[in-house]
Amino acid sequence: MNYLILGANAAGLSAAVRILKFDKNAKVTVLEKSDVVSFGSCGIPYYVGGEFSNIEQMTARPYQDFIQLGIDIKLQHEAIVLDANNKKVSCRQLVTNQTTDFYYDKLLIAVGASPSKPAINGFSTQNVMTMHSRYDAQNIVQVLPEVENIVVIGGGFIGVEAAEALRHRGKKVTLIEFAPRILNKTFDEQITALLEQELIHNGVNLRTDEAVTEIISNAGKVAHVATNKGSYPADLVIVATGFKPNTEFLKNSGIDLTAQGAIIIDNCCQSNIADIYAAGDCATVEHCILGNTFIPLATTANKLGRLAGEVMAGHQSQFIGTLGSSGIRVFNFEAGRTGITEADAKQSNIDYGIVFVEDKNHTDYVQPQTDIWVKLIYDKSSRVLLGGQICGAYLGGSVHRTDALAVAIYAGLTVDELGFMDFIYAPPFARTWDVLNIAGNVAK
Repeated sequence: MNYLILGANAAGLSAAVRILKFDKNAKVTVLEKSDVVSFGSCGIPYYVGGEFSNIEQMTARPYQDFIQLGIDIKLQHEAIVLDANNKKVSCRQLVTNQTTDFYYDKLLIAVGASPSKPAINGFSTQNVMTMHSRYDAQNIVQVLPEVENIVVIGGGFIGVEAAEALRHRGKKVTLIEFAPRILNKTFDEQITALLEQELIHNGVNLRTDEAVTEIISNAGKVAHVATNKGSYPADLVIVATGFKPNTEFLKNSGIDLTAQGAIIIDNCCQSNIADIYAAGDCATVEHCILGNTFIPLATTANKLGRLAGEVMAGHQSQFIGTLGSSGIRVFNFEAGRTGITEADAKQSNIDYGIVFVEDKNHTDYVQPQTDIWVKLIYDKSSRVLLGGQICGAYLGGSVHRTDALAVAIYAGLTVDELGFMDFIYAPPFARTWDVLNIAGNVAK
């Protein structure tokens, strides 16, 4: 069987390895647009912030390992046309600019996503960068000694992490977010208010509900960022305004795409065309509560890549669904979320209830004791837990308590059952009634 995979990162290479496990006679070819494989971009903010210096630590598995497994990886090959009728992908070799056709029996599209940019002038100016690739990370670190004022555009995960990293480097940082609050698609207002306070407390000039109108240059180099409310000096601009699936080459292929350009797949990673599969940041994912949606997360890319490889090789596998579980550190705070937010519940017309409590992470006679906040979203009729968000001091147990909520949602537990769940009690870790017990019991 001839397997063709487009993309050599989390989803694509996870699939390649699983195909070889289940089909010993497989011929696996992987085409990668860049010259980098298996790179974990989630670590970039911590590299930029100086928490480690060896960029190779972000490579999950070296190129040579995959070659030794028998996977044929062709670097700097960009897919430009998919001919599904003839089971053929035409690719451009970026070094020679030659076009080559690759035929397949089964195809996996795992081309990922690229940073999106709002329609404003100035993105081609020197020192205006994104924070997505290995080269982005290296370029940012290279110019840091020469810059003082940095503007980060976008208050999502990457923008907030970038602001923290650059403040750790001693830079003057302005963070501009178009929406009224940061992380507005991930957390509800009770949590984002805490994180915004932490950003401001640590010297970030936070500007929410503000739109960038132009990036202004001086002698070809960035000088200011203009908004509808002011102008901010900038020696470096980091653009972190979301992602767009790399699926332009599929527009006339017959593959069903969302309005965002994500490939629509089922819970076996199958597209609407036979023998064509997709996984990772270029595809949708089945959310346990919200249905098919676009959530570009590394965890999902790895899982769906593994599952796609198994299904393509004839093994019966099916995705259990995602909850969009994710977490973030913001200076001395951490926050985690899973399931749906209150905003999701409203948009989905769910009759829901909420509870928001503040407590302590463990007993008061073991230091350092810190505050911890929990928000639960649940179905008002059945009282089944639908979502949860937790915030507290960094390393104070907030994010990993969110994992417990994820398991509870998968299991269909009610808030009443959460109230009496048998969580660990020991003075350094929790109170006799853990904050999750308290939240469950407070729910009306």
